[in-house]
Amino acid sequence: MMVKWISLLGLAARARKLVTGEELVLKEVRRKTVKLVILSSDAAEQTKKKVLDKCGHYNIPVRITSDRTTLGQAIGKAERVVIGVMDDGFAKKMTALLDQ
Repeated sequence: MMVKWISLLGLAARARKLVTGEELVLKEVRRKTVKLVILSSDAAEQTKKKVLDKCGHYNIPVRITSDRTTLGQAIGKAERVVIGVMDDGFAKKMTALLDQ
């Protein structure tokens, strides 16, 4: 099951529907353009707290999942700790896959 959401993440990246990096993701969270935030399980505690608090405030769902290397590879980039999904369709499908 793990592989499905990872390939969907890659598809979303190619469709340019993702924003990555803590600062950029939080900026888009404030603008409410992000529909789902994916946080790596090996993110620093401070980063986790900041992202979870901000997303909680703006009612944006967060899923904590695999490590930063896997997230980076999924979108064809270097390690990524925080990824924001900016498309409703991708966000809904990815949430469904991650919640299985």
